[in-house]
Amino acid sequence: MNKQTLSVKDYLSQAYRIDRRINSKIEQVSSLHELATKATSTLSDVPPSSTRNTHRMEDIICKIMDLEAEIHTDIDSLVDLKREIVAIIKAVSNPEYQTILELRYLCFKPWEQIAVDMSYSIHHLYKMHNAALEVCAGLIKRDT
Repeated sequence: MNKQTLSVKDYLSQAYRIDRRINSKIEQVSSLHELATKATSTLSDVPPSSTRNTHRMEDIICKIMDLEAEIHTDIDSLVDLKREIVAIIKAVSNPEYQTILELRYLCFKPWEQIAVDMSYSIHHLYKMHNAALEVCAGLIKRDT
């Protein structure tokens, strides 16, 4: 995505959204694995339906492979994006700003946890975060 079309906060938050999407797909793959390994048989005097999907296992395996390919693509995107974000954060000269940005946009920590970890009030943390975003905006503007 073009860095200019996004706000700095949205740009930095992309990593979180990609990470959530990856985790969701991993859960889907896990669910499909469980479905594929589920061995259920029904004992009945009635003959099985002729419309039964005889390729059920094959379909599930194909879906698993497709999702795993999507996961690998998303992971590649996440790694590339995190590399870009790290470069921006490293260019920030204030180490406190760097820490806030790293904890929020690379470690995905909630504001309350960051405030506790850094021994700041939440209000002060928000002020520092806004200042850090302004520095990042200047860096991105300068580089583009």
